[in-house]
Amino acid sequence: MTGTLPTTGTPEAAPPKRTYAPLAANENREDYSLRFAPHSFRRWSPFVVATTALGGIAYLADFAIGASIVLSYGFTSGVLAILAAALVIFVTGVPIAHACAKYGVDMDLLTRGAGFGYFGSTLTSLVYASFTVIFFSLEGSIMAQAFELALSIPLPIGYLLSTLIVLPFALYGMGAVAKMQAWTQPLWIAGLVLPFVVVAIREPGKFAEFASFGGTEGAGSGFSAIGFGFGMGVALSLIGQIGEQADYLRFMPEKTSSNKRAWWGAVLAAGPGWVILGAAKQIGGALLAFLALGVVGKAHALEPIAPYLEAVKPALGPAALTFAALFVVVSQIKINTTNAYSGSLSFANFFSRVLHRHPGRVWYVLVNCGIALALMEFGAFAFLNKILGFYSNVAIAWIGAVCADLVIVKPLGLSPRYIEFKRAYLPKINPVGFGSMIVASALSITAYFGAFGQFMAAFSPLLALVVAMVLVPALAAATKGRTYLARPNSVIRQKLSPEELRATHICTVCQDEFELPDIADCAKQSGAICSLCCTLDSTCHDLCQTAGPVDLPMPTMPTARP
Repeated sequence: MTGTLPTTGTPEAAPPKRTYAPLAANENREDYSLRFAPHSFRRWSPFVVATTALGGIAYLADFAIGASIVLSYGFTSGVLAILAAALVIFVTGVPIAHACAKYGVDMDLLTRGAGFGYFGSTLTSLVYASFTVIFFSLEGSIMAQAFELALSIPLPIGYLLSTLIVLPFALYGMGAVAKMQAWTQPLWIAGLVLPFVVVAIREPGKFAEFASFGGTEGAGSGFSAIGFGFGMGVALSLIGQIGEQADYLRFMPEKTSSNKRAWWGAVLAAGPGWVILGAAKQIGGALLAFLALGVVGKAHALEPIAPYLEAVKPALGPAALTFAALFVVVSQIKINTTNAYSGSLSFANFFSRVLHRHPGRVWYVLVNCGIALALMEFGAFAFLNKILGFYSNVAIAWIGAVCADLVIVKPLGLSPRYIEFKRAYLPKINPVGFGSMIVASALSITAYFGAFGQFMAAFSPLLALVVAMVLVPALAAATKGRTYLARPNSVIRQKLSPEELRATHICTVCQDEFELPDIADCAKQSGAICSLCCTLDSTCHDLCQTAGPVDLPMPTMPTARP
């Protein structure tokens, strides 16, 4: 495998030097949260993976975001802003979705190998974790509003209930999430379509009225570049959603000649394709808010449950409130399960690198939900536009930097053509991606607060994207790609067949078997080490990056995992 491997078989296993806590050792719950997703674990079809990933976009924050944009900036500027943001999100999402599905890595591992370095990606772990927390709190607030309207449950108690209700699904990982998303999909689709069918049949003229709507703040029905820019900034806050899609796409089976069409269809639909439905939901949410504005008032028009209820009342009569509340609750369970699941992965990645400890992904589900609950209790929903507008400046700088590496730097050969995520081979900080993100974020946030005038304030997220996309290839060329690897990967340094990549080594630390992409050669252990044991070692002081490569025994064919 390295060119000098001995021909002996795998040596008899010694007692493990590290044992993991029961929760961290149970991969049926852990879902390889800090690792490459091995081929032996990717037992779902492309259709199942795509359905599970798309189930996570059932959120109704789209309704609230679209309503907020159009009510603030009018139909023309608002809708164009939503569509422009969707285009940016789709284009940047394609290479990210493809890389995660191809290499079996989540967004954090992808970021490490796409220009940020081992510790450089800790910042993006927090950026991504904050995305899941912010949207968990927004979605939980919407569910609590449904509890209040349907059952007269006070909002503070509703916030707690909306948090507790998703825990059973998020704690049990991909298997439980896939089943839940499949079972709830028919009800959710029926509930999503119903209000628009009712409006189209009963009040078709309302669509034309909506198209001339000038907003509630005097924006007017014409086009405003400033309104367009600010609206696009709010919609672009959803660009981090590709990370949640990637958390499921890493379980895609290997692409073969027989499943190539299904594979690509699933990757495009479940990856960047979520934004097509997302943009439609934003515009639909704005329509429902417009129709309900005169009945419920502006404040309640921004809460999805109230406009939805007004739309379905003519068709469902007395049952409308029950159906509307059920639809909202099902939608929020579907998305907040994903928020809690993805947030746990990101928090686990962050703390494992900082603390060199990993008690198990499920503990970080509780961390994610606890922070989100605090935000709900503090009334985060009332500051929707400001929170999302600010957040988008940082999120788009991160996504832009990763995208630039995948579509420009790697094809030019300035960075490894595969995704290297293991500590043993990465520098602590790669200035190419990490530096570009910092500069792009700083400039865009400065612009957002008005330092460069109102026009640049409105378009600050696009400034972040352009700066990141230009800086990444410029810095990669200036450094000639030398900052991507701390040392060459001596385990996978040549093109290997699929069978060779599926072969397993036994980690000399935990004594478990891992496929080759998850293995590094460890100078301290004088043998193979898995990526997580490598991450958690606090005593080696990166000895491998100064010592020479270690020859590993010949691998064995993969063994089935329970």
